Amino acid sequence: MAQEATLDERLLAIQASLKAPKGQYNSFGKYKYRSCEDILEAVKPLLREHDVTLTVTDEVVLIGNRYYVKATAEVAHMAATRSVSAYAREPQDKKGMDDSQITGTASSYARKYALNGLFLIDDTKDADATNTHGADQPEEPSISREQWEQLCNAFNDCAAMVGANDAEGRNALWAEAQAAVGVGFVPSMGAKGWAAARSWFLNKTA
Repeated sequence: MAQEATLDERLLAIQASLKAPKGQYNSFGKYKYRSCEDILEAVKPLLREHDVTLTVTDEVVLIGNRYYVKATAEVAHMAATRSVSAYAREPQDKKGMDDSQITGTASSYARKYALNGLFLIDDTKDADATNTHGADQPEEPSISREQWEQLCNAFNDCAAMVGANDAEGRNALWAEAQAAVGVGFVPSMGAKGWAAARSWFLNKTA
């Protein structure tokens, strides 16, 4: 009798099969991007196929003197679970939005990036992630291992300086930096994104 697939094996199969289209269009920047809802609609048939359940939850956490929405995406099969969390900071003010809309926007952003992490969706080439408003710009080469280590060292130094010593504080600092720089921090981020990210961490502790 064949052994039943583990949750990790099921998740790997879902990650390999998932194709989440960019179903949204930003008319101002003239680019397509995917939303949290696009990812959920694409993954539902695969969850059913592999007998895996998905839950996405939010909580508002206070880190320092700012509020963040912490979203957690969790898959489960039998008693096994795997989860990824992402943070989005609520802006102090956003013109034309009431408090519930501000929180809702942060929630959607955090949920999208929690799902991205769980299902290995790379949004660094997505204008919604890079905020360049230039969908046809040439792709930059990935940064080197040495540059990635320099960025991680700058982050670690910054975290120590601002007192982000636990996992929650470090995750929030990482998310704040990504939102400020406007690019996902991954090895394929390109030299310009790397320089901006490293500069942000250095300036944060200056």
